[in-house]
Amino acid sequence: MRLMNIRLIVAGKPALAYARAGVDEYLKRLSRCGGYELVTVKAGTRDEVSARLLERSSGCFRIALDERGEGLGTRAFAEKLESLAMRGDIKTVAFLIGAADGHSASLRDACDLLLTLSPFTLQHELALLVLLEQLYRVASLKSGSPYHRD
Repeated sequence: MRLMNIRLIVAGKPALAYARAGVDEYLKRLSRCGGYELVTVKAGTRDEVSARLLERSSGCFRIALDERGEGLGTRAFAEKLESLAMRGDIKTVAFLIGAADGHSASLRDACDLLLTLSPFTLQHELALLVLLEQLYRVASLKSGSPYHRD
C-alpha cells in the first residue's frame, strides 16, 4: 500500500479523562504505523466549527463523521482506506469530527465521504476514540498483527 497520511481534525481537545487517556494510547500505538496527526480547532457554533474544519482540511480527501454517513465494518473500512491510498492522487485523508451540534450542511456537501461509526449518536470525544481504535485495528490488519479477530 502506498503511503498516505491520516489527519484527524476535531473541535476541541478531549476534556473527559477516559477519552484523553484513550486518545493518547491509540496515538502512541499509531505512531509506529505511519503518518497520523491529530489537529484540534477551536470550538464554537456549528457554522464556525465547520468553517474551521474545512479550512484545516483544505487539499485533503475529506471524510466527515456524521450519523447520516455510510456504515462500514472493519474490513470494509480497511479496504476503503487501501483503495484511497492506491489511487495515488490522495496524499492525506482528513477525518472531520465536529462539536456537539454536528456539521453544517455546507461541510457535509464539501466532503468526499460521510462515514458513521455507529447507528447511535456518539459524543464527539468518544467518536474520536472509536475512530482511533478502528484506525489502529486497520493498521494491525495491514501488518498481520493478531489484534483484529473476525
